[in-house]
Amino acid sequence: MRGFQILMLLALPVFALGAQAPPVALEISGDVTLDPQKTYGAIVIKASNVTIDGKGAWLVGAAQGNPKEFKGTAVSAIGVSNVTLKNVNAKGWETGLKVVDGSGWRIENCNFSDNFHDPRFGWGENGSRGGILLERVDKSTLTKNKANRVWNGCMLVDSNGNTLVENDFSHASNTCLKLWHSSSNIIRTNNLSYGLRIDPGEVHARDSTSVLIESGSNDNRFVDNDCTHGGDGIFIRVLNQWVSTGNVFEGNDCSYANNNCVEAWSPRNTYIRNKANHGSYGFWLGASDQTVLKDNEASYNGLPEGFHNSPHLPDGGHAGIVFMFGPSSHTRVEGNQCVGNNGAGIALIGDLETRGEKFKAYHWIVQQNRLTDNRWGIYAQHADWIDLAANTFTKNKLSDFHDAGNVTNVVDHGQNSDINTAPEVVLEGPSSAGVGEPVTFRAIARDKGRRPLTFRWNFGDGTVSTDAAPPAHQYSAPGFYRVGVTATNGLLSNLAWRDFYVVGKSVEAGTEGQSADWTWVDRQSKVKFSNDEETKIVGKSSLFAQVAPYGGFRLNLSYPASKRAGWSLADKTRLVFWFKGINENVPAWQDANPIVTLYESDDRFLKLTPQGDFLSQPPYNEAREGWTYFAVPLAGDQKWKREGPDLKVANFLSIGFDSWGAPPLRIWIDGLALE
Repeated sequence: MRGFQILMLLALPVFALGAQAPPVALEISGDVTLDPQKTYGAIVIKASNVTIDGKGAWLVGAAQGNPKEFKGTAVSAIGVSNVTLKNVNAKGWETGLKVVDGSGWRIENCNFSDNFHDPRFGWGENGSRGGILLERVDKSTLTKNKANRVWNGCMLVDSNGNTLVENDFSHASNTCLKLWHSSSNIIRTNNLSYGLRIDPGEVHARDSTSVLIESGSNDNRFVDNDCTHGGDGIFIRVLNQWVSTGNVFEGNDCSYANNNCVEAWSPRNTYIRNKANHGSYGFWLGASDQTVLKDNEASYNGLPEGFHNSPHLPDGGHAGIVFMFGPSSHTRVEGNQCVGNNGAGIALIGDLETRGEKFKAYHWIVQQNRLTDNRWGIYAQHADWIDLAANTFTKNKLSDFHDAGNVTNVVDHGQNSDINTAPEVVLEGPSSAGVGEPVTFRAIARDKGRRPLTFRWNFGDGTVSTDAAPPAHQYSAPGFYRVGVTATNGLLSNLAWRDFYVVGKSVEAGTEGQSADWTWVDRQSKVKFSNDEETKIVGKSSLFAQVAPYGGFRLNLSYPASKRAGWSLADKTRLVFWFKGINENVPAWQDANPIVTLYESDDRFLKLTPQGDFLSQPPYNEAREGWTYFAVPLAGDQKWKREGPDLKVANFLSIGFDSWGAPPLRIWIDGLALE
């Protein structure tokens, strides 16, 4: 009976090339082979464990017209798995292929070119459409498919563990490949070139890019892909404070980018043997802490006769590799070739506005790089704790190493042809401790040549040690600290680091197993509270608030629901708490965040409003994925505006958040206390 259904469906009238799509989609629930001599309309795959072989047949939505007005989806499936789709061609649709909620797909030799395409669109988002869209699709394989002249060649949304090999998603008007909250995917030997949307004479290409990675897309591996001629080549974007980490890029060619061959604003990614030549910049890595750059090419960038947009170094200068406009702690730059850049070969620059007070380029190793025919070999400004070794400088016009000001603790270990490998080092120790609690760190290190090692530690509070196993250390104040160690074998160095949190010792109010006593104020939202014993920083659990739906207005989380806390404020000067959040919206937070209010009663309260959005601009870069410590002064100060009367007693409190959009919000609060 099932097979008969398929035959009957296949017997539906087919439409000649140029005719309108049929009003009813072809529904497939078993193995099907299409007739290559016929032209089909839309296909809906309704069953798992089937094979559809198009044999080169075409699914045509619109044979002519403006591609930005194309409608419908050529091939779609929801909730089916283990499907093989091969040799299908589709054009004239809003989206060529859309799969939602599936796994084990094999998509081979299909062509989804000439679907939705809008090269004249301005800045901003224009929908998830174009070639292929996989949403919540896991453990699937895409091989030798095409999607050219579309808005997005291929999009992975909430999709993990997939493999993309030898596909051609080039010549897209937005992105050739886009990842949103998609992790552990392998992307190898694909043509992802010409992700570009730009008019003649235009400068910035409207954020079009060959590869776009954002919002918790972690641990992906990109190998030997062609990402050339994009607006950017590879772009790791962080517009909502949700970083993407652990990605490895190896052997990709990202050259000839209009803006940056590689641009990233996210920590803990690794770049090995990539090409980033002939762009405006080779690698632009602002806010990219804990990054490794090894054996890459970053040459001939920013040249007057080539791409030279956004010169930020002196005298219209660019760079092969630059870390700027964001922190760059615990960074390794090794074995790279930077030749002929119109500016610096390598630039490490701290915060210009505060002259390094807000952040410095901190704890770097720069070794075995070849720096030739640049203006400056290395350009450093507002930087601290830099180890140099075995770099080769040739014909750099102004200087080999330029100290542009406020550069401290630089050690050049020189040259030694007998030492070719750096030591290995691991930092052992906890990730958090209480104020005044002894903390023990040690470096576990070895050198292949069995050379003696020297060490330098900084515990993030200005304390320095040169021992492999330093004496126990105590922190005097709660907050976040960057702990780091460098090990050196006489020439070459390696580093290890730890994001370290120091917590107070006050008794928690509401964040230690009291989730049932919380409520919220916003009729448009719904909040589910729970005690989270996994994601925590103080005690046995944190308070977790799952906000779904979020109504789009200011949301106030309130404790206790009884409004009868009876907290005496006689000797209290501040409210403290730790915050962690994930906001999927782009951009994320808006207005002032977080607003803290203490209530004696519903109509008598003390309100403390931050003079800024402290969630969109956290006090340290690591707070984007970690915890932010808030100490809110009850008297107010320059950062917190106080409104309301003096209170002797507080019976409940609220912490208010406001987001630009209305996706689900995930909020953790821990260590809440009056001190």
